[in-house]
Amino acid sequence: MMIWAVFAAMTGAAIFALLWPLSRVSLQGFADTADARSLYRSQLGEIDRDVARGLIAAEEADAARVEAGRRLLRAAGDEVSPAGETEPSLRRRRASSALMLSLVPLLALLVYGSYGSPDAPDQPLAARLAKAGAQQDFAVIFARMEAHLAAHPADARGWTLIAPIYLRQGRYDDAANAFASALRHGRASAELWSGLGEARTLAAEGVVTAAAREAFSDALKLDPRNPQARYYLALAQEQDGDTQGAAGSLKRLLADTPPDAPWAAPVRDRLARLEGAAGGEAIAALPEAERQQAIRGMVEGLAGRLEAGGGTLAEWTRLIRARAVLGQKEEARQAVKTARERLAGDASALAAIEALAHELALKEAAP
Repeated sequence: MMIWAVFAAMTGAAIFALLWPLSRVSLQGFADTADARSLYRSQLGEIDRDVARGLIAAEEADAARVEAGRRLLRAAGDEVSPAGETEPSLRRRRASSALMLSLVPLLALLVYGSYGSPDAPDQPLAARLAKAGAQQDFAVIFARMEAHLAAHPADARGWTLIAPIYLRQGRYDDAANAFASALRHGRASAELWSGLGEARTLAAEGVVTAAAREAFSDALKLDPRNPQARYYLALAQEQDGDTQGAAGSLKRLLADTPPDAPWAAPVRDRLARLEGAAGGEAIAALPEAERQQAIRGMVEGLAGRLEAGGGTLAEWTRLIRARAVLGQKEEARQAVKTARERLAGDASALAAIEALAHELALKEAAP
């Protein structure tokens, strides 16, 4: 209710500001008329003094008195209807006042109805903060952390905490600066050096730069088993064209990695791609007979590993296709059957195996 009272007061003030000049009567016309009468009376006195001194004749003096009297009468007649007080002007002033009194509030209501939100409920600050929940709390805390570090740039602990957050947010340059500040003002660790290298690599769009390699090397000096530094240095070998060296580095990393480690699966996928690329390049350089023999050996090796247990959908798909391409239809059907058994708990994988069997004309092997 208070807001409407404020709006009414503002509207009244605006109307008052518009009507105030119209309510005042101008006195400029009276001043002009009074000055004209004084002038003409002075002219009559001048005429009498000129006649007494013999400067003008009696006939000329009479004519001058008649003209001055005519002007004096005309000036006196103007005083009856001074400027601004005539009936037409009074009507115009009243009409203007009425228009302002009606149009200003109406225009204000129309504008507010078009662009305002009269039906929107109140939004108290406390309710908005409570609704924002943890996200709002994190944003406030994060802003306080940044403000604290701006005021205390030598706080190594603060830089250590905020650097991984920058990294997750995709602010790679800020992350690199934060890791570097933590190393500069605090105690060096393998995690900080590897974090700095990763931030520099991601800032370079995945290219392991010289500065990033230096950071990873410093991390390995403090912890030779640091998986993050070892993985990115293997990636650097791959980018240098040393595919076999990169694959060897990843194999050694997997040998030191627990099976349930979160980085184990990405390392395996990378290694599989590297081995496939290296094997393909090597096989392509062999003579035809030797190339076919090498391909059969790779297929048999993959089949033996999958028969021993496990295997992903991609690996089973690769084995089934290879058997079919080599003309080993019965072996391909057996691979389809085994894949169904091993992937029985994955509906999407089973559907993919069925589609592949249909594509390769292996459906008769279905149970």
